[in-house]
Amino acid sequence: MAALKTILGDSLLTKSGVQPTDKVLAGKSAIGMHFSAHWCPPCRGFTPKLAEMYNDTFKGKGFEIILVSSDKDQASFDSYYEEMPWLALPFDQRDLKATLSKTYKVQGIPSFVILNTDGTVITTNGRDAVMKDPKGEKYPWTPPTAAEKGKILLDNLGADLVAKAQGKPIGLYFSAHWCPPCRGFTPQLATWYKEGLKDNMEIIFI
Repeated sequence: MAALKTILGDSLLTKSGVQPTDKVLAGKSAIGMHFSAHWCPPCRGFTPKLAEMYNDTFKGKGFEIILVSSDKDQASFDSYYEEMPWLALPFDQRDLKATLSKTYKVQGIPSFVILNTDGTVITTNGRDAVMKDPKGEKYPWTPPTAAEKGKILLDNLGADLVAKAQGKPIGLYFSAHWCPPCRGFTPQLATWYKEGLKDNMEIIFI
C-alpha cells in the first residue's frame, strides 16, 4: 500500500470527506484511475456505465476506482463527483493530477488505468477491458502474455499459415480496396517488403 500512497498522495476524497490513502485502499485487490471530466461528452457517457458495473460487480471483487479529474473548477468537479460512488483525487491536487497524466501517458479522456496494489500497471487500456467484461469475469484484466498472444494467433490463423512465417515476427495488415488511405499505403508497404522487410518479418493481409 505504501507504493500507492507514493503515487496518489497522502489522502483521497471519499463520500464522507478526505481520508488517508492507506486507510481507504486497505484490503483492495486492484485500483482503477478514472481520468475524466464533467465537460467531456464521452466521459459522461462512460461514467454511468462504469458506476453501474462498479456497484453491481467490481466493488464486490475488491476493485476500487479513483476519479482523476480534468474539470476546470471546483464547482464542476463537485457536481460531477456527486454522480460517482467511488473515491477521487482532491481537486486542489492539480500538480499531482498533472504528474499522473504524464506518468500514465494520458492523451485524451476518458482514460481508465488499472494498477496492482503494489503500484505496477496492469493495463492502460482499462476502458476497453471493462466495457468488454462488465461482469468482471476476467478481473483484473491482465493483458495476455507474449506466449498467450502467440496461441491466439495460432488458433485464429491456423498452424500452416503461421508456419510460413518461419519464426519471423508477423505483421497483420488490416486493409481494404475501397479505403483510399489503404490504397496509398499498400504500394509503399509492398516496396518495403520486396526490398528487404520480408527477410525480417512476414506480413499477413486481412
